[in-house]
Order: sequence, then structure tokens, then C-alpha cells
Amino acid sequence: MNQPCRDLFSGTSPRVKQELISTGLALADFVHRHPKRITAVIAAVLLGGGGGAFAVASLAPTAPSEPLRLVAESVPSPQLASQADLLDTHRFTLYRSEQTRAADSPETLLRRLGLADPAAAAFLRKDAVVRQALFGRGTAGRTVTAEATDRLELQTLRTHWIEDDSDSHFKRLVVDKTADGFTARVETAPLVASQRLTSGVIRGTLYAATDEANLPDTVTKQLTEIFESNVDFHRGLRRGDRFSVVYESLEADGETIRAGRILSAEMVNRGKTFQAIWFTEAGANKGAYYSFDGQSLRKAYLAAPMEFTRMSSGFGMRDHPVLGYRREHRGVDYAAPTGTPVRTVGDGRVEFAGVQNGYGNVVFVKHRNTRDTTVYAHLSRIDVKTGDNVMQGERIGAVGQTGVATGPHLHFEFRINNEPQDPAEILAEQRESVPVSPGGRAAFAKLSANMKLQLSSASNITASTFE
Repeated sequence: MNQPCRDLFSGTSPRVKQELISTGLALADFVHRHPKRITAVIAAVLLGGGGGAFAVASLAPTAPSEPLRLVAESVPSPQLASQADLLDTHRFTLYRSEQTRAADSPETLLRRLGLADPAAAAFLRKDAVVRQALFGRGTAGRTVTAEATDRLELQTLRTHWIEDDSDSHFKRLVVDKTADGFTARVETAPLVASQRLTSGVIRGTLYAATDEANLPDTVTKQLTEIFESNVDFHRGLRRGDRFSVVYESLEADGETIRAGRILSAEMVNRGKTFQAIWFTEAGANKGAYYSFDGQSLRKAYLAAPMEFTRMSSGFGMRDHPVLGYRREHRGVDYAAPTGTPVRTVGDGRVEFAGVQNGYGNVVFVKHRNTRDTTVYAHLSRIDVKTGDNVMQGERIGAVGQTGVATGPHLHFEFRINNEPQDPAEILAEQRESVPVSPGGRAAFAKLSANMKLQLSSASNITASTFE
């Protein structure tokens, strides 16, 4: 026993020998006292090694059971020459749109469209219909759409416009290339109406809110006209007031041309909600605005003879600004710049249109009930003549300073049986017109239910935007 130990520790210093012997004795003592722990450690090592061996073995490739064979198959070469010929003969169409400009010539317009076609430019220059539609006065800003070949030669050119803002149709110019050259024609087609929803919150002025909501000015004007009997749009709006609108968008060939009529609207002013819906009775020539309970919103008279007004002199006794003595003022005065449009406050017939004493240029309108007459004086111009039938809101003249007047303003009178009355009181006390007829209630109920949903959708969209 001594000899192996000497061989084992041969060449080792006495101190190292002593440390090794002590470590060996301690390990032997640990094994003797904890045999179960040592057994468990050894088993875990063996199992781990086995698992690793199993994992490595599972990743090894499986030897093929069948002998491998090399297969060769001939594939015919594609007919590349014929395909190249087809590509050479293939033609495609190019599309491009541009806006016309005031200084355009046929060459500059075609150049912006990416075309190089002298024949097309020559035709556009000489054809009278094309010149008037594309290069005439007032044609700047029209959308022109061109179809061309891959050789940048014009095939078709189109543009459209409307003759009048109140027109329900539009004009379309079509230039086509044929075997005999170019042809041009003008077509008439109806504007296509779609519905748009928007709403906004008053944070400053009404027009600032409608601009933020991208509401066209013509629709804003309608909104004020619909609710002007209930809402003071000059001094009565408050921060946080809301509006929601469903209106028509009139399109030509997919492009929006102008806004149409308001179909339904809601105005929340000082906590009060006012609603309106456009409805046309069966067999009626014209529709009207109603509240959602079917009551007509069309008053017998407008609240004022101008859209935006400031009353400068009221009804009753006053010191006359020109004559210098106290006398009765038989109407009210509205201060406004010369040329401001004046409208009739109600349907009727022009009883007189011309010059009369201190009134200067004046218009008398006899209304449908035969006892009411309104007077519009000191006009700078008169746009109607005696005997004309006028509708509520129709322009009849413009503010001026004719007759006995110290400055531009409108003198407005309201007479009942030819007796002057205070216009402010009469217009404020007028009653609503008749409601929806019994025969139209079912159709009205269906329409109003749909419009309520749309107004609610518009309001929710805006609320989420601001919040």
C-alpha cells in the first residue's frame, strides 16, 4: 500500500502532499455520511447525458432505404422571339389630369398633361367649341382629363363646367381622335347629388367654426337662414354652441362642383336645441323646412330684410336727422354699406317700384294675405318692376342713399291695412305655417328617422375629434 502512494505522490512537495491527503479524507468522509445524495447526483448526471445523447441522435439524418437515382428531363425552350414581338406590338393607355390656367395655350396645356402631339394642339387651337371651353374668359381652374397612347399622342380629352350656380345640369366637352382626325362635342348631363355630414363647435365666430368644419359658405348661409328666427347669429352665439349639418354635394364626373341644399340641420344655442329637415309634400312644386315633430319652420316673414343687419333707428317719434324737428318715424332704419342686397321678407306682388318723394328709390310689396304691405326705401338700385311676383328672400334691390337720407341705409316699413306698425314687433310675433299634411306624415316620419341618425353620426364624429 505504501509503494503505490509513493508512486502517486512522487515529485510532489510535502506541503502539497499533505493538502491532497486532507482533501481526499474529507471527500471520503462526506460520501460515507451522505450516500443517498451522492447516488441522486450521479443518477441526474446520467439521465441528462442520456437526454442530450437522445437529442443529438434525433437530429442525425436517416439513412435512405432506397438507392438514389439521377433523373434528366428535356424542357422545350420558350418562344422568346414571339414574346418579344408581342411586347413590341402591345399598347397601353395613359391617363393624366390638370387644371386649366388663364394664360394657357394648347401647347402649354398639352405639355403639362405630358403629351407631345402637334396635331392635337393644332385642332385645339382652331376649333371654336374647344377654344371657348378651354381657353375663353372665365375658364381657368377647370379640370381637364386626357387619355393618351404610350407614344404620348392624345386619344380623348374631357372637361366640364356649369353655366349657372343654380343649374342642376353641367356641360361636358369631349374631344376624341378618330380615323379622320379629331372631333369635339359638348354634352349636357345632370349633376349627381351625394350626401355629406359635418358639424362643429363655436369657439369664436360662426364663420370660424364653419371654416374649421370645412362647411361651404353657401351652406353656412342656408344654416343662418333656417334658424334666424330662433337664433341671433350676430350677438346670441356662445362658446360651446354646436351645429350639425347634412347637405347635398353636387358632382360632375366624380368631381365636386358645388354644395347643394341642406337636407337636415341641428343648432344648439345656449342649451336649447333647434332642428330642421327639408321635406317636399307629394305633388308639391317646392319643399320646405320642418321641425322633427312636423311643424313648418317657414315663417310668413323673415326676421329682417337683409342677411346681416344693424338697426340704427327704431319705430316711433324721433328728431329727424335731415329736417331737424321731431316727427314720427313710420318704420325702422338698418345701417349698411351701399350695395348691400335687400330682400323681400315675404311672398307677394310688387305694388310699386320706382322713385317717390323722400323715399327715393322705393319698392312696395303687397303680400299674399292682401292686408300686409312692406316698404323698402332709399335704394341705390331696384331689381324688380311693378307687377312682379316675388318669393320670400328674393333680392329686390340694394342699400343706397337716395331721397332724403344722410347716409347709406335701408328704411323699412310694415303696414297693416295701410297703417304703419312697428316691424320689429310684427316680425317677432309671427306664427308658424301649417304642419305636414296627414297624407304626408308616413313619408315624413321615415325621412326624419333617417336624418336623425345622420345628424347623430355627424355630432359624434366631431365630438371625438375635439375630445
